Amino acid sequence: MRSSDPAFPVPNTSLCLDINGHKTDIIVSSYEDHILVMATQIGSMGTILQARKEGGVTTDPTYSISVVFGKRDEPMLTACARQLIEHISNSGSSKTLVLSLGLRDHSVGILKTIVSAVTEKLAEVI
Repeated sequence: MRSSDPAFPVPNTSLCLDINGHKTDIIVSSYEDHILVMATQIGSMGTILQARKEGGVTTDPTYSISVVFGKRDEPMLTACARQLIEHISNSGSSKTLVLSLGLRDHSVGILKTIVSAVTEKLAEVI
């Protein structure tokens, strides 16, 4: 759902899922030049990543993913950010992704579920 509060001008949507018995809150907000995705099972932001499509002359795009704050040794978090920025880019948007993941478990199954849910919600805010 989009925010109906006229005092909050940023298009956003949210949902709550049960993933492996853990309540998971997801919020997707679209700012002028960034998309903010927050997914939490712990009630806080957790690891924050930034991902963007790099300009280049090649036909295959390149992506830059970096950990801004949090766990730097979790390759699955980077993979999650990459899948989301690829989806955003393929949707025709050039916005940078800021991804916050506060998860109890960084397993493939949980991250796939989050990527799938966020991908569906992105269409509402892009």
